[in-house]
Amino acid sequence: MNTSKGRPVRRPGHLPAAPARALSGLLAVGVALSIGHAAAVAVDTASSPFLAVADSVVDHAPAPVREATIDLLGTADKPALLIGLSVILAIAGVVAGLLERPRRPIGSVVIAVLGLAGALAAAARPGGGPLWALPTLLGAAAGIVTLRLLIQTLLRGRDAKKSDPAERATEKPTEQPTEPASSPGPDRRRFLILAGSAVAVIAAAGATGLALGRRAADVVAERAGLRLPRVLPRQAAPAVPADIVPNTPGVTPFLTDNAEFYRIDTALRVPALAARDWRLRIHGMVEREIELDWDDLIAREAQERIVTLTCVSNEVGGDLVGTAAWTGFPIADLLAEAGPLSGADMLLSTSVDGWTAGTPIEALTDGRDALLAVGMNCQPLPLDHGYPVRQIVPGLYGYVSATKWVVDWEVTRFDSARAYWTDRGWSEKGPIRTASRIDRPAPLAELEPGLVVVAGTAWAQQRGIERVEVRVDDGPWRDARLSPAYSLDTWRMWSFDWMAEPGLHTLHVRATDGRGEVQTEERRPTVPDGATGWHNRTFRVGSS
Repeated sequence: MNTSKGRPVRRPGHLPAAPARALSGLLAVGVALSIGHAAAVAVDTASSPFLAVADSVVDHAPAPVREATIDLLGTADKPALLIGLSVILAIAGVVAGLLERPRRPIGSVVIAVLGLAGALAAAARPGGGPLWALPTLLGAAAGIVTLRLLIQTLLRGRDAKKSDPAERATEKPTEQPTEPASSPGPDRRRFLILAGSAVAVIAAAGATGLALGRRAADVVAERAGLRLPRVLPRQAAPAVPADIVPNTPGVTPFLTDNAEFYRIDTALRVPALAARDWRLRIHGMVEREIELDWDDLIAREAQERIVTLTCVSNEVGGDLVGTAAWTGFPIADLLAEAGPLSGADMLLSTSVDGWTAGTPIEALTDGRDALLAVGMNCQPLPLDHGYPVRQIVPGLYGYVSATKWVVDWEVTRFDSARAYWTDRGWSEKGPIRTASRIDRPAPLAELEPGLVVVAGTAWAQQRGIERVEVRVDDGPWRDARLSPAYSLDTWRMWSFDWMAEPGLHTLHVRATDGRGEVQTEERRPTVPDGATGWHNRTFRVGSS
């Protein structure tokens, strides 16, 4: 680049050094990720470097961090993680491009370190191994080559020397910098050709990686044509009474629509497991090892049961709870066929993506409606709710019972094995706590004076709800009207007539379960075994 009066003058065909280097780093990281993603198709989709690192972040995040994330973002936590990881990798690419020099490949070292971290994360995934590191290592190598070629094009010959402060410092100053014609400097055309080639590689590798998407599409098509096993009348769930929900606008439906049902799990990408490929292995402390496929399972007599599920991450008054009609097969019958040995007290269930849950065997064999479910609200399970097969266990939080995409059962002991969340400080057994919630009016609603119908839900699975009380400000507790109870395993709707007077008012709710135990006032966080406390809402009532 020529100078005039001490200031650089751009020559036609030159690229600004810093932006071009930053772009080079971005393209290099893009090539690394796309090549690694495409190569993962030949190994295992879970070995994709981006997904492996993201999964590793989820696996190793401290429980308080995960809880804070769920509280802040709810079910948007996974997209937020993927977006955040993408931003971090983009920044790393920019830094690599700015640091890279022909004789000091610091940027290449940055990409190599990222590749090593990704390779270790992939190899450490459940079911992974050394082979799972290969896609990431191949991607990192391709990324380094891309970065070197692009930077060498920008900083070649004498211009490369002039552009490097470390090398420029060794030169003797001259009165008038000159630039030999034999050193043309950075060539825009050649750089753009190389950059375009990198983009083409990213696109081509991405197209190869679309095999992951095609597999998911195949599973979606299979689900659309799948017919649930027929449920005999004697195994069907009792009809839901017409008056089970208060006749008031804005109340919570008794059955939760599939699209509205909460989803909390560690899967950053929903596993695409076809019913024809599904297998369940039952092993461990059993008399007989058993392996079932889809045809073996649906040949059995199916049941339909309506059960309310609750996530242990549900805060007081939260919405991580829902009720659905589940179609499936008794878990107790399957365990009985395997014959658990004396001393076994835990079923360690494993998802196809490696997630595990430890369920007390007692809760699976004590007569409650614990199911290996294949249907939800008269439809095959949605993919993000466990298609083709998941577990449903009334009375236990999902982290110890509700394994989605389940493929393995190991009958074992709590003192011999630990599951995903219990290994991170959560309690072993996870019984659901008594809870109640105000659903309407909406928080901070502006109300008119006079009669206001307050309504909500309460649940205490396996114990049932016998009483719900509401308190206005610091007044006495008053009984709410309870809708009919469907079963001990479902939530119960309630309503309360409030003669609202002008001013700012706070209403509290508490429930009493079927054993006569009153919901505790003590506020406790979700960790380690579920939140406690009375839910409240504040309303402003205008003057008449």
